[in-house]
Amino acid sequence: MTIKVADFGFATYKSVSKLQSYRGTKTYMAPEIKEGKVYDGRQVDIFSVGVILFIIVMGIFPFQEAIKDDYYYKLLLSGKKEKYWKKTGGDELSPEFKDLIEKMVNHDPTKRPTIKELLNHPWMQIPKDGKIPDSSKCGKKIKEMIG
Repeated sequence: MTIKVADFGFATYKSVSKLQSYRGTKTYMAPEIKEGKVYDGRQVDIFSVGVILFIIVMGIFPFQEAIKDDYYYKLLLSGKKEKYWKKTGGDELSPEFKDLIEKMVNHDPTKRPTIKELLNHPWMQIPKDGKIPDSSKCGKKIKEMIG
């Protein structure tokens, strides 16, 4: 499965490391955009892809907005991760998946993984036998999606 995210508004930009415009859909928007900070387009894309991945696996949004007043996002910010996963119905998901999502939607953009780090993350590794494990809710959902 390959996921491609396109933003044709920024696709022609040569430099995306110091952006300032307030653009995007609130549910997918990284906190630094909402806070009016100068931001790195690559880091906000990682955030948005984390939201998309969560939706693909869970079938719901991970939070309404990445703001400190959002109930679900506040659980992540305050370190109440176990409660967050229980409230979102993801308590049966693999620890690797939870770790990946938590890193991708981190409030601090410098703590989000790079593309290379994402590709090397344990959840992204294909088992040597090529079979997706169905020991978790996530594995079962992916198997259902790809038939």
